[in-house]
Amino acid sequence: MSDLPVEHASDGFSRRAVLGSALAAAGTVAALHGPFGLARPAVAAVAADAARPGKRYAMKKSINQWAFPYPDKMSIEQCLKLAKAAGFDAIELNYDLDNDLSPKSDTKEYTAIRQMADKIGIQISGICSFLFWPYPFTSHDPAKRARALELAGLIARAAHDLGTENVLVVPGAVHIPWRTDYEPVANDLCLSRAKEAIGKLIPAAEKLKVNLNMENIFFNGFLMTPMEMNEFVDSFHSDRIHVHFDTGNIMQYQFPEHWIPILGKRIKNVHLKEFTKKGTDSSLESFRPLLDGTTNWPAVLEAFEKIDYRGYLTFEYFHPYQHWPEALVYQTADSLDRMLGIK
Repeated sequence: MSDLPVEHASDGFSRRAVLGSALAAAGTVAALHGPFGLARPAVAAVAADAARPGKRYAMKKSINQWAFPYPDKMSIEQCLKLAKAAGFDAIELNYDLDNDLSPKSDTKEYTAIRQMADKIGIQISGICSFLFWPYPFTSHDPAKRARALELAGLIARAAHDLGTENVLVVPGAVHIPWRTDYEPVANDLCLSRAKEAIGKLIPAAEKLKVNLNMENIFFNGFLMTPMEMNEFVDSFHSDRIHVHFDTGNIMQYQFPEHWIPILGKRIKNVHLKEFTKKGTDSSLESFRPLLDGTTNWPAVLEAFEKIDYRGYLTFEYFHPYQHWPEALVYQTADSLDRMLGIK
């Protein structure tokens, strides 16, 4: 067809003739092609290929309790039952100052939760807590540092009573951008305070047989590279100090598939957190439902496979759905099934 506009078409073709030819061609294309511009056999082939499971990975499916509307709309028992019904192997529970896992509870209450989980048929993959931010090991306030050690000890005891060996630990912070009550701490002082605190926790961890897993954060300005994390963990020479690797916490400027081979066997537990690099927001709003971000999940899964990681992959998200909150839980389970080659 001529590059001239239709109304000026020459060489014996009227405007009507040109339009007729175009419509005929379009009809032929429509007959040969399905939606998305693919020939119908190709569409069928793509659909069949998408239905086939991918490579099967032996890692276990877990979800953090923050994805549930707890405690406002769901009890801990309802969270456990929903996680089980959705197909998760485990759930990660959260320790706070005023819930089922808190200083108000003790061995009796935790044993009951453990028995409830056993009856439902779901594991507890670990214990997590936001309390490391208001009570950091590295605070300039000695009272807050003392309270941080006390709370960490209570969390470790709760983990033991609940039958899990994994305790997530935030070792310290140079800066906490979302808190106005935290005065920045010099890097060397942050390191020395963090080492002192973790060192004090090791004897109890060994007695309780729980692991203190250091989480990479990035936003806190501390342990910013995998090499720094390795040096920190290795400095304790303890088989109770490991890494809780979070795929999303470094995504703003780095890539989880680069960290995993360097951290290697130090990784004891994992937060599978989705992040989008498309925005400029550095808050919790940058974290997305699983697969709704920019993480290169095939590369991440292969990196875990190469270090022979067989532990939990725990989806962590902070915004339970306001309506039909179970949808997020089921969507996440479905995404994990596809990622792990189960579907």
